[in-house]
Amino acid sequence: MTALSENSSTSTQRTTTIRRALTEALADALEEDSRVVLIGEDLTKWGTGGGIYGVTKGLVNKAGSHRVRDTPISEEAIVSMGVGSAMTGLRPVVEIMYSDFLMLAMDPLVNQAAKAHYMFGNQFAVPMVVRTNGGGASGKAAQHSQSLETLFAHIPGLEVVVPSTPTDAYALLRAAIATDNPTVFLEHKAMYNVRGPLHKSIGELGRGRIARPGTDITVVASQLGLMKALEAAQTLWETDRVDVEIIDPRTLVPLDMGIVEESVQRTGNIVIAHEAVRDFGWGGYIASEVALRCWSSLNSAPRVVASKQMPIPYSPVLEEQVLISAASIVETVRHVLRSTHD
Repeated sequence: MTALSENSSTSTQRTTTIRRALTEALADALEEDSRVVLIGEDLTKWGTGGGIYGVTKGLVNKAGSHRVRDTPISEEAIVSMGVGSAMTGLRPVVEIMYSDFLMLAMDPLVNQAAKAHYMFGNQFAVPMVVRTNGGGASGKAAQHSQSLETLFAHIPGLEVVVPSTPTDAYALLRAAIATDNPTVFLEHKAMYNVRGPLHKSIGELGRGRIARPGTDITVVASQLGLMKALEAAQTLWETDRVDVEIIDPRTLVPLDMGIVEESVQRTGNIVIAHEAVRDFGWGGYIASEVALRCWSSLNSAPRVVASKQMPIPYSPVLEEQVLISAASIVETVRHVLRSTHD
């Protein structure tokens, strides 16, 4: 695979938020491809428009109400519209207010979108993107704060994207719209205002990145877990002189295990940190793959740091106790490195 062209001298660069990077990705896709349509609740009517988190703000004025369409409050109907329109030639980007609400649309997503290409013998593709958000750290309580990426990644036929920077938000959304496969594009609700450089280019699904180079231990993390991992890495360097390498997978399906394998072969140790609960999570999958691929290079057993196995509380104080933290990553890294000397 070729790398994302974010370092290309021909790409433009400036600083913006993840929210506005997503808006620009949608605006550019609408302008460049007449098949792209946006479907969802209150895309044009929420306050000044833009859906619940303002990502589609102003796009109806650029593309028209025939391409940026408000829908009734029915997640099953919204995703079903996306599946049908994708199978008949459009490239819909469907917005669902919270990933938790996709539980109401599992039949069209899991039984139809993910399987149409296979069931109909390659007669249909479903080039649909389901844009939604996951994660906690914003006081939204148990039914609006789940991290469900593993659930979607478990379904054959779905691609799953988890961007963590403005550049990746733009590049990977453009890539998701361009692919012929149905894609669940998971934004993090607590990261819409995260600022960073924006290199406008179309990315590639299935290509991870080294978010922080290091030599002593590999940490694989995405989104909120990535932010906590970067914080933990700074602490570990300042207090223990431990040099942490951090891998951001960017996409869970397809997953770039190659970049993880190469890192572990250098460091000999790995911790996977994610906001989803640990049991049956994607961190356990990566840990098992590392054990199979890198057994001779490992100095210690792979470890997973995750949020506690319980619903997310509404109280900010209790929510903080349940979610993954930089301190828990620091403690786990120290435990792993101590075990190499036992």
